[in-house]
Amino acid sequence: MKVGMDSELLYNEAAGMVIASIPISGVSFGREVHSQAFEDPIVWRFAKMGWGISRLIGVKAAVLLSVAYFFHGLGMTVLSLPLVYVSMIALLVSIASHPSIDLPLLLGKGSNGSFPMWSWIMFSPFLLFIHLFVLLRRFVKNEPLYTEIADGVYVGGWPSSVERLPPGDPAVIDCTCELPRSSTISENSYLCVATWDTRAPQPSQIESAVRWALRKRSQNKAIYVHCAYGHGRSVCVMCALLVALGLAEDWKAAEQMIREKRPSISMNSLHRKSLEEWAKHLLTPSKKSGESDVSSVILSDYTRKRH
Repeated sequence: MKVGMDSELLYNEAAGMVIASIPISGVSFGREVHSQAFEDPIVWRFAKMGWGISRLIGVKAAVLLSVAYFFHGLGMTVLSLPLVYVSMIALLVSIASHPSIDLPLLLGKGSNGSFPMWSWIMFSPFLLFIHLFVLLRRFVKNEPLYTEIADGVYVGGWPSSVERLPPGDPAVIDCTCELPRSSTISENSYLCVATWDTRAPQPSQIESAVRWALRKRSQNKAIYVHCAYGHGRSVCVMCALLVALGLAEDWKAAEQMIREKRPSISMNSLHRKSLEEWAKHLLTPSKKSGESDVSSVILSDYTRKRH
């Protein structure tokens, strides 16, 4: 089986932590688990594979279902039933996040960045796990939450509160589908580009985000593009924005520009493919007459190629 080698680091590390901790005491969270995971040669091989979210969450579903079956065999039905439910949710997320399906709307995140009550109830095992893991990784990793790429233009990770935002009351482009907008962030300066981790925004979404950011910049607003960690999804959108702002010749130059200031970025082949599709229909100031049709052209072309 061929496994992609360029997925975001989040799920490389998640694989190490989850697989390392299950044989010991279910799922545990802590600095010791993180270090033990990468000392274990078997776990290290999983981490080095660069598994995307679909494969990793699928493995998690299989492991949890196996544990549930084990408990059921011992007559411990009270313990097995919750594990079956959690494994089914993980399986659903694994299917919906597969590149051939790519359905981030499954989690129900709204355009204002909030999750409806039904989503919190139904997907709580996944949403709470991701929430805790993001906060844990932030504690473990010594990495700045955000980086200023150009004057007033920032890329980085999920701001859990307004205090975590870059200075200057920035307009926020949120590239996550699994993390909520902080209630302290104004909806008027917020755009949600819901995307699964290790997956890429569609070219039409990139175009919409770029136009929105350009309007905010024309109002002298700072821009903050974020995903969970500021490594993949947000970098993809930031590459396009830097090109549109005239700060980079193309998205490849933009990627290098970002990498020089934030070395931990890790765009994968899906991000680059989406940027290539976006670049084919790139607007320039002399082509504004066709601006209203660009997003629909990108979307139809992209959809046709996927099918």
